[in-house]
Amino acid sequence: MIYKIYPLLVFLLLSFGKDTKSTPELKKVTAKSFAKVEKITIDAKIESVYSALNPNNFKLPELRTFSEALKGFYLLKEKGLIHKDILTLIDFSLSSNTKRLWVIDLSTNTILFQSLVAHGRNTGEEFATAFSNINSSFKSSLGFYSTGEIYKGKHGSSLRLDGLEKGFNDNARERGVVMHGADYVSESFIREHKRLGRSQGCPALPIELTDEIIQTIKDKSCLFIYHPSRTFTMEEKLIS
Repeated sequence: MIYKIYPLLVFLLLSFGKDTKSTPELKKVTAKSFAKVEKITIDAKIESVYSALNPNNFKLPELRTFSEALKGFYLLKEKGLIHKDILTLIDFSLSSNTKRLWVIDLSTNTILFQSLVAHGRNTGEEFATAFSNINSSFKSSLGFYSTGEIYKGKHGSSLRLDGLEKGFNDNARERGVVMHGADYVSESFIREHKRLGRSQGCPALPIELTDEIIQTIKDKSCLFIYHPSRTFTMEEKLIS
C-alpha cells in the first residue's frame, strides 16, 4: 500500500523520538507534518506511475487529471468500493470532438482504450460547461463512480453506474445514467455537425467500442469524470 512507505516510518521516528511528552499542540503540528509528507509521497508515486504508462499507441491524458483520478482510485480501493485495477478517466475539460476517455489497466500500467465520449445535451455544445445530479436535467454529473452490471436496454448492452459522491452524482442509478453505445458518437457525426452528438446525461460511446469497453470495466472498477470547474476534498465527498 502506497501509504505505508519507509520514509514515513523514518519521519515518525524522528517526530516522536525527540520528546516523549507530546503536547496537544505538538500532536497537531506532527499530524500536519505527517499529512504533508504523505502527500509528497503519494504525489511522487503518482508521477512515477504516470511516467511508466505504456500509451499503447494512444495519447496520454494530462498529468493533472490523471493525478486526481489516481488519488481517488487509491482511496476507493482502500475503502473496498472498487475491486478491479482498472481506471476509466473522462476529461470533460476537452472538446467533445477529441478522444477524451481513457481506460487504463493499472496492474500493467497500460492504456487499453482511448475513445470519443458524449456529454449531456444540457451540459453544453462542443464543450461541457454545466453539470447536475437532478433527474431529467439531461446534464452530465462529475466525480467518482463505481461501475455496476451490464444489462440489455434500448441502446443494446449498457453498463450501470453508481455515483460515489453525495450531492454530485449519487443519483446516477436512479436517473438511469449508464454507459452505452450511440451512433451520434462518431467521427462522421462530428464532420456533419461540427461537434459530437449529445446524450441525456450518459457517457455514451462509439457503438463499435461499447461492448469491449464495458466488458473490461464492469463490476466494481473506478470511473472518474473530470472538469476543472469543480474542486473538492475527496475524503469528505466520497460515500463511506
